[in-house]
Amino acid sequence: MNNLVQQLYTAMERNKWDAMLITDPKHVYYFTGFACDPHERFLGIVLAQGQDPVLIVPALDGDKAAADSSIKRIATHKDTDNPYLILREQLPSSLHTFGIEKAHMTVQRYEALQAVVQAVNVEDIGQELQSLRVVKTDVEIERMQAAADCVETVLGNVVERVRVGMTEAEVVAELEYEMKKQGAEGPSFSTMVLTGDNSALPHGIPGTRRIQEGDLLLFDLGVYLDGYASDITRTFAVGEVSDELKAIYNTVLAANEAAIAAVKPGVTFGSLDRTARDLITEKGYGEYFTHRLGHGLGIDVHEYPSIHEQNEDTLQPGIAFTIEPGVYVPGVGGVRIEDDVVVTKDGVRVLTSFPKELTVIGV
Repeated sequence: MNNLVQQLYTAMERNKWDAMLITDPKHVYYFTGFACDPHERFLGIVLAQGQDPVLIVPALDGDKAAADSSIKRIATHKDTDNPYLILREQLPSSLHTFGIEKAHMTVQRYEALQAVVQAVNVEDIGQELQSLRVVKTDVEIERMQAAADCVETVLGNVVERVRVGMTEAEVVAELEYEMKKQGAEGPSFSTMVLTGDNSALPHGIPGTRRIQEGDLLLFDLGVYLDGYASDITRTFAVGEVSDELKAIYNTVLAANEAAIAAVKPGVTFGSLDRTARDLITEKGYGEYFTHRLGHGLGIDVHEYPSIHEQNEDTLQPGIAFTIEPGVYVPGVGGVRIEDDVVVTKDGVRVLTSFPKELTVIGV
């Protein structure tokens, strides 16, 4: 039994849970090393006091689970089986308190679970899982570094191919093709390429807009590599851009660098957001910085912590997150600059190193 699984048993004892069920595929991977996409099929780790853990997987994934999982008790189910009856076989005859991932459990699955488990109390284990995941190990950090290196190679190769007249969607296609060429498992979220006025849409959807001289061109992309995510944003100039766009760019760059410089153990996440936000506000763009400073990063591209001005939790060594201030002026354009960082014992390690000075491309 690996150390992470042992910590789950410790959490069960501390919370007086008789058993727990972990169903998020990302968590199954995190605790066992076995990765799969079960689609609509049941997947879960079952842990009960005084019993060895059991991994329940679809039958078609049984061989891979046996090869990859650190949990060696494996139960499989066919498409014609009721997996909840198989789950019931792995649990004690009576259950008082049962822990589940409420954030991942649908109402339909919860009702199917309760029909066979019938625990007196059902409690959420999400906070315990979050606390286990938030501080990354050295191995996890190196995997995240590899994911960051991969996405930067992708970005660098594709930026060289961008030309005036290409559509946003065409550039996205180039990026995602390059991800596969570089060995990524795939994008860690929907790849974003936005040009001109569209760059002022923080979560715009790439489409048929064509790149033109004088535009800003915003790239927001990430990859999964070895189960861990990266996430980077860079904004480029297509030829000569206006003085206003240059001023917006320099403001966002200064906010990005100031927030990174403020990272160290003991400061609050809220203070990082305020560092960037105050600088942007002083330059007259405060109303155009419309989102939090960043988000946690790891086996999910968005995880705890949320880096917003009201989060007074403190930084600890090993916590990984993004720093991504942005300014989005409707009808003019937008800039976001995003880096992936990890708190160290005396400061910060920046995983992303792609150049951040305003760079002209595409002409």
